[in-house]
Formats: sequence, C-alpha cells, structure tokens
Amino acid sequence: MPGSPELSLGAAAAALKGGGVIACATEAVWGLSCDPFDGAAVTRLLELKQRPVEKGLILVAADEAQLGFLLEPLTPGQRDALRDTWPGPNTWLVPHGDAVPDWVSGEHATVAVRVTAHPGMADLCRAFGGPLISTSANPGGAEPATSADQVRDYFPDSLDGWLAGELGAAARPSTIRDLATGEVIRA
Repeated sequence: MPGSPELSLGAAAAALKGGGVIACATEAVWGLSCDPFDGAAVTRLLELKQRPVEKGLILVAADEAQLGFLLEPLTPGQRDALRDTWPGPNTWLVPHGDAVPDWVSGEHATVAVRVTAHPGMADLCRAFGGPLISTSANPGGAEPATSADQVRDYFPDSLDGWLAGELGAAARPSTIRDLATGEVIRA
C-alpha cells in the first residue's frame, strides 16, 4: 500500500504494540486492527473509519483464554453457547463489567467478542499477546474491503502497515448475537 509497508508477523505485532493501526485479512473482509487498550490508537482507527465511538468495536482473539477477563463471570451455560460457535465467524455481545475502556464498548454495557477461525488473524493475536480490535477496512458508508487493492484505495497513506494474507471462506462479516437474549443483531 503506498506509504503503508507490508509487514512480517513480528513487525505487525510490534506496530500494534507501538500504537499503530494495521490492515489484515479476516474471515470475510479485510479489517483494521489496533491495541484495544491504547486510546490514541483506537481514536485514530475510529477517525480513519469515520465511525462514532458510541457504536463500539469488536474484540477478536486467537482463543478463549485471550478473552478470559471477560468470560470468567459468565455462567457455564453461557460459556458453552460461545464454545459451540468458536472459533468461527460468530461474534457475541457479552457484559463487560467495565473490563474494557469506553472507546471499545461505546455506549453499551456489552462488548462484541469473537474467537477467530482465520489462521492469519489468530497468529496476529498470538504474536501481539492478546485480543485486538477488528473492524472492517472501510470508511463509514463504503463497502468493506475485500482486497488489498480496496484497502489501498480507502487508506492510501494513513496506516502503519498491512499484513499480507488471504481472506477466509466466509461470505460476509461475522454474525453478531446478544448472549443474554440470543437475538441476532447482524445476520
């Protein structure tokens, strides 16, 4: 991407740890990722997407353990419901109990979480050492990027790099469900 270098896995994790925003392939579309606990990085990502902070963002992890700080308070039945759909393109709204900053949860008492089935995204979470923000790589109102070329068009000089990879086999972004009600928020 012009102005945004292709990064190795180690360099991508280092960029994220240093407050960077990077692009990477996910299950269905290209995504933007950053450290969820770095307010400046999340603010920058939201500005790139032209997304209001109130909407909240998705945390993606390599495995359930990376989300343990959010899943520990859940009932065994709730945890089983999550396990039945993970890893995979299934995002759940779970109570956050103030375990994540407002810039991640937005105006909600829940936070969206997913254990990814995408090998590249899982490797990135492992290399980073925890969950990451994962949101579609597109400015507000535009279609999510399905190629590196689209990401380049949307963000020609504003990312800290990109991690090469292939999209997963999912036809569309993850399904989002409310854990408390089972309601599908996004099919």
